[in-house]
Amino acid sequence: MPAERTLPVAGSNSTVLVFADADAAARAAADRIARVVAESVAARGKAILGLATGATPEKVYDDLAARVAAGTLSFRDATTYNLDEYYPIQPLDPLSYRAYMHRLLFSRVDLAANRAHVLDGTVPEEATAEHAAQFDRWIDADGGLDVQLLGIGRNGHIGFNEPSDLSVEGFAARSTLLIDLHPVTRADAVREFGSLEAVIPRALTMGVRQILGARTVVMLATGPKKAAIVAEALKGPVTAAVPASLLRTVADKVVWLLDEPAAAELG
Repeated sequence: MPAERTLPVAGSNSTVLVFADADAAARAAADRIARVVAESVAARGKAILGLATGATPEKVYDDLAARVAAGTLSFRDATTYNLDEYYPIQPLDPLSYRAYMHRLLFSRVDLAANRAHVLDGTVPEEATAEHAAQFDRWIDADGGLDVQLLGIGRNGHIGFNEPSDLSVEGFAARSTLLIDLHPVTRADAVREFGSLEAVIPRALTMGVRQILGARTVVMLATGPKKAAIVAEALKGPVTAAVPASLLRTVADKVVWLLDEPAAAELG
C-alpha cells in the first residue's frame, strides 16, 4: 500500500489524500501548515493561523513543536486564532481549550503570548455576543486566515458549528457565536469530562464565515469512527445539517487528509 494516494470522490471537487496511518496524515497536515507559515511570512510579513483542538490534531502540534525545536520552523511572525472554547470555563482549567493549546503548542514554540487568541470562556454571558464579534473583527483586521486546520465531528460539525436547519447561504454567513452543543458532541466529550453530566453543554465557536474564508483549509480526519461522516460530507448533499459538507462550496482551497480507516466508506 502506498504511503499516500489521491482518492477521486465522485460528485466532489475536493482534494482527498489518503495515508497509510494517522501519524502519516498528521505529518502531512504539519507539512502544509509549515509551508503556509513560510509562504505567508515571505509574502506579507506575517502568517495568520486558525487552529483546532481535540484528539486528532495532537500529533500535528507535536510535529510542529519538533520543527521549532530543530530550527526549521518559527512562529515568531505568526498569529493564531482557535476555533472554539467551552463556555463557561476558566482558562487554567485543564479541560479548557486554552489549557490544551498551552500544553500542546503555545508553551513549546516561539509564538508571542499576545498573538495566541482563544475565545474567552470567562466573559459574562451578556458580553458573549460582543466578544464573539470582536474575535471576528480581529481576524478581519489581520486580513483573514491564511490556513485553517479542522477536524470533523461524528455529526459533521466543524469547530462547534453543529448541524443546523439554516439554509446553506445562511449557515455559510454565520459569525462567531455562543452555541448549545449537540448531543453527539456532548457524548464524545465524556472521554475528557468523565461523565455526561460533567460535560459543559455550551461553547463559543468561530463562525462558518471565517472558516470558509480561509485561504487554505486542511481537514484532518482519522480513525474508523469518522468514516461514515467523512463519506456523508464528501458524497452527500451540501447542507447545514452536515456542516463539513459546506467545505465543498470552497473545494478549490480545501484538502482532506485521511488515514485508511477514515476513508473506508469513500469507495
